[in-house]
Amino acid sequence: MKIYKYDGKCNISGSAIRKERELLRLSQEQLAAKIQLEGINLNQKAISRIESGARVIADYELRGIAKVLNVTACTLLGE
Repeated sequence: MKIYKYDGKCNISGSAIRKERELLRLSQEQLAAKIQLEGINLNQKAISRIESGARVIADYELRGIAKVLNVTACTLLGE
């Protein structure tokens, strides 16, 4: 599968995820732990790569992250 980048990034939600995580005063490790409790296998390194735009984020991962951060997926997509 070819990965197309937008503005040099693999996703458009990384910066919003970082912003919401920091508003909740969560570390990347803490966010990863909460996401894992939702049944989604993401570790701190994956969170870091998502936030920097170096990793593609699956739709189910975006939904799980939004749930943990108590925002909508649309918020994380900048809508």
